[in-house]
Amino acid sequence: MRVRAAGLRKSYVGAGGRSLPVLGGVELDVSSGEFVAIVGASGSGKSTLLNLVGLLEPLDEGEIWFDERLVSRLSRRAQCHVRGTSIGYVFQSFLLISAMTALENVLLAARYVGRDQRSALGEARRLMERLGVADRSEHYPAQPSGGAQQRIAYCRAVLNAPPLVLADEPTGSVDDDHARVILAELHGLARERGTSVILVTHRTEAAAEADRTLRLRDGALEPA
Repeated sequence: MRVRAAGLRKSYVGAGGRSLPVLGGVELDVSSGEFVAIVGASGSGKSTLLNLVGLLEPLDEGEIWFDERLVSRLSRRAQCHVRGTSIGYVFQSFLLISAMTALENVLLAARYVGRDQRSALGEARRLMERLGVADRSEHYPAQPSGGAQQRIAYCRAVLNAPPLVLADEPTGSVDDDHARVILAELHGLARERGTSVILVTHRTEAAAEADRTLRLRDGALEPA
């Protein structure tokens, strides 16, 4: 799925009601099957940009297109449907449901789109096996390490084979070996399934694995 963003602007209200601009006209074009990394200093707005593209936050200005569909103009209800069917989001803070086991958390992705959980079970188990967390299937999120939680969250994000995967620091909590596994998985999605992958990272070795790297600086994207 081709992802295009044009003129994205986003500000937040700071102390004293002062407007704090974060993004000042971002332009982004990611082709179907392309793996793009976005780097930048802490606080530069990388996660904010990912949240906007992922339809988690409203824009101040600009447009977001998925193929030929102007998704930024859809109602919030319609955007919610697009998120469920088209986007896999790997959150930096994992956002696993504490009352559910690891396997139940992964299968939650199937529930969101009305997919039969029995049909998704085999794929969920295979994903967890590849990511090295199959032995954590019946554990609750507080029990595994942060790295294992990150890999469980990754499995949930890609279970439904979404055409777009947004990954916010997906290797930030894992060791080098497991980081390589996640990056290889992201490569596989792009090359074998034609998934568009946008990775936000501070790790230069992770960014080096992407087809293209962009830097977010002063509210705009530029080639790294």
